[in-house]
Amino acid sequence: MSLLYPLRFSPLFKERVWGGRRLSRWFPDLPPGPIGEAWVLSDHPQGRTPIANGPFRGETIQSLRQRLAEAYPDRGDQLLLGRKGVHPRTGEFPLLFKLLDARDDLSVQVHPGDDFPGLPPGELGKSEMWVVLDAEPGARLIHGLADGTTRAGLAGAVAQGRTMEALRSVTARPGDVYYVPAGVVHALGAGLLVAEIQQSSDTTYRLYDYDRPGLDGKPRELHIEQALACASYAPPPAPSRLRTPEPNRWEPLVTSPYFITEYGRCMNCWYGATDPNTFEVLMILEGTGTIEWFREGVEPVAAGQTWLLPAEMGRYRLTGEFSALRVRMP
Repeated sequence: MSLLYPLRFSPLFKERVWGGRRLSRWFPDLPPGPIGEAWVLSDHPQGRTPIANGPFRGETIQSLRQRLAEAYPDRGDQLLLGRKGVHPRTGEFPLLFKLLDARDDLSVQVHPGDDFPGLPPGELGKSEMWVVLDAEPGARLIHGLADGTTRAGLAGAVAQGRTMEALRSVTARPGDVYYVPAGVVHALGAGLLVAEIQQSSDTTYRLYDYDRPGLDGKPRELHIEQALACASYAPPPAPSRLRTPEPNRWEPLVTSPYFITEYGRCMNCWYGATDPNTFEVLMILEGTGTIEWFREGVEPVAAGQTWLLPAEMGRYRLTGEFSALRVRMP
């Protein structure tokens, strides 16, 4: 069998006009400037995160897949990602994981679905979810359109400079969970720190950006026609909340066609096992502990880290006291 083990990834940082400095709570070496995004696990061409531990240090998912394909020609991907872990159309790793610091409001935007005709070649649609990790008092976000808003109504509001009147704006609290399928008009507001899980896509259509300049001093491009064309005019999925789970048990958060996300709290000792059909990703939210796998290996884990557990790894044990999100393929 292969020598796969739990893989920890080094983040890639993205400067954004709306970013801040709060990601330094997890990443003391945060580069200067307004850092809005840490891509903590990605194999998207716009940013492939390197492995940070073990014999495969410095490899990306892409390069590790190539190495495994040479060693195991008929089952390299199956060992690493499982039968469901490669997108059937693109042949790529299907998900992207981020931590977001919204010091200022993000643009109002909408993401296309996989079947949107205007997608760039090789790109997926973009359904995503948010877990609010921290929120300043009164912080808000946009999740869908105001009740009764039609395409004509939204187009009219945009044309007349009344975009915000057509949107559903809600107060956000730490622990809130939002599913944002493709088509839902959305935006994070100022003062939010968020974990984001999404399809591996970097396609966004901006509907409104507060008439502000970008990092280069020029207005950022809007994509109003594309946004109107792919927007959903139905109510968005109802939000939920993180609840204190029983120790050592995964509680479901979002089950979608693109990912299954659960929340759990390790206390002392917790046994698990990967499913040969899918990789597992653990996003460590708070606390510290270890991952021990049954090929005589152990790795320390800490808040801010993101781990990929290969599909073929099998049994493992978590120890310590920490909370995490677990993500698998449906």
